[in-house]
Amino acid sequence: MKALLIALATSLGAAAGAAETSRVPVLVELFTSEGCSSCPPADAALMRLFRDQPVPGAWIVALSEHVDYWDDLGWRDPFSSPSFTQRQEAYARRLPSGNVYTPQLVVGGAFHLVGSKEDAARAAIVAAATEPGGEVSARKVQDGEAVLLVTARWPAGIHAEVLVALVRDHAIRRVERGENAGRTLEHVAIARAVYSVGSGTGAFAGQVKLPGAQEADRAIVFVQERDGGRIHGVTSVELHR
Repeated sequence: MKALLIALATSLGAAAGAAETSRVPVLVELFTSEGCSSCPPADAALMRLFRDQPVPGAWIVALSEHVDYWDDLGWRDPFSSPSFTQRQEAYARRLPSGNVYTPQLVVGGAFHLVGSKEDAARAAIVAAATEPGGEVSARKVQDGEAVLLVTARWPAGIHAEVLVALVRDHAIRRVERGENAGRTLEHVAIARAVYSVGSGTGAFAGQVKLPGAQEADRAIVFVQERDGGRIHGVTSVELHR
């Protein structure tokens, strides 16, 4: 099993690296939960989108955020956090749905859909890749601690935050109770934390520390308008390579 996990993580990283050089990066966020019986097909769909990179011209940067409002219904998801629920609630205030649900896919901060609908997800990714956006670059600073040198540019006049998501690449878990009792679930691109590291109007540059990076495989750095707004650029950096 360990060899399988290493092989999957390596293939995902290689696919992402190759795509990064020639495609428009698009952040694809899945709001999910191990306590939700409708979520495993969406988890599998996100894995395929990330692994196969099936949308020409787009580099799909996946992020799986486990919400906590299922935790009192028979199974506590160990990857869940109220901060991810708060991110989803911010989207609900802006996007047409007006409410939160699982599994929900949010593409580029601008489009939402049921997470298991892959055809609709691909169409949303195409649309997001054609939206005017920005550019984000990040690289590790070799100074003995988890620090990234980040530069970002996005449309002038837009005030936005620079956010970092610390991500675990892959996990396989057996659920003992709740709606998915007895099932073995597979997750990719699992958010362990999402936090702001800066802000600006059209540009940002600086070194940013990554508290908690020892529990993550990679960092996703992205620019987002405040309170659940559009994404204006994203990139991904392996932390322990």
